[in-house]
Amino acid sequence: MSSRMEAGVGLPDAEGARSASGATNARDLRKALKTGASGPPPHGAPAREGSAHDGSAQGRSSAPSATETPPPASDAFPAALREALGHRGLSLERVSERLRARGIGVSQATLSSWQRGRSQPERARSLRAVEVLEEILELPGGALRSLLGPRRPRGRVAPARGESAALQVLGKDSVVEKALGERFRHFNQETGSLLIHDVVTLGERGTLSSLSTTNVLRASRAGADRALFVLSFDDEQAEPLDIRVTSGRLGEATYLKGLKSLVLEIHFGRELAKLDTTVVSYAVDVSPSREPATHYERWSRANLHEYLQQVFFHPDALPSGCRRYFRDQVGSPPRAQRRISMNDSHSTHVLASRCKPGVHGVAWDFGTPE
Repeated sequence: MSSRMEAGVGLPDAEGARSASGATNARDLRKALKTGASGPPPHGAPAREGSAHDGSAQGRSSAPSATETPPPASDAFPAALREALGHRGLSLERVSERLRARGIGVSQATLSSWQRGRSQPERARSLRAVEVLEEILELPGGALRSLLGPRRPRGRVAPARGESAALQVLGKDSVVEKALGERFRHFNQETGSLLIHDVVTLGERGTLSSLSTTNVLRASRAGADRALFVLSFDDEQAEPLDIRVTSGRLGEATYLKGLKSLVLEIHFGRELAKLDTTVVSYAVDVSPSREPATHYERWSRANLHEYLQQVFFHPDALPSGCRRYFRDQVGSPPRAQRRISMNDSHSTHVLASRCKPGVHGVAWDFGTPE
């Protein structure tokens, strides 16, 4: 089992577990996790994880009656907004005032543009305004937000900055790109990681037992309020058993069996100002895989100030040797390999500062020492 993690990846839209406490136990997780349908990953694709989210639509809306013809997806949001405004008898001026009283500034002109379908909410601050609009208009949670379509293209169709940087590390047609679909162009646009600490724990058979991550994120623009983290596994037997979020609040937990990937959406609990920072911490217990784990990787499409990886081995399954390495791209040959030692706690670690984009990994051998 290998694991590959990224400092900023989004994954596909999927309804998942929502927890007020920000944590789930094994029993609740069985009910909360949803299995998504996706094509199989490339042969031998290791696990990856990532963060950052553009605040895409979540939730449900009420279904139309049998006599109604549902509007096209592009018209559904403005049509529902117009109907709700008319039903409540509120003017755009009054709605704008109520939003402003909640600390959210949305002008009448913007509201008018939304209800006419000339533009749609896309940024995190605007999406937060839609959630408050649902409360003001006395709608079920997600009734409006779930009707939003994908981000609309602006100008010429060219790779977005985040997409281009990710392609340089992931390559084309990666598992992440297939999972994200159209959202791959815009994922991780609002936050970036400064410091990441991964802890990998192996069990008595050398298989992955748990992963925990602490991620310090900084907002690249105002309004960021959540992040996505994606963990994928080599072996289909390695599935999430328990999720604990100790800093942040768990908003979604979705296991995509076809991709052997777990998607976590973690809310910050507030909207970040530009250049503001927040800390997200979580841990995932994993069921034993068929084969022992051989390495763990984190891929990053942007510079990291610091990256710390610790690997803890079971006393009954100690490796014969450990080494660190770097890859320029997922799947490319490792380079800059160097032996690293273990300590009395049966663990090893790598600390890297000013990490450039690429793949940082630790590998170990359970065979005879070289």
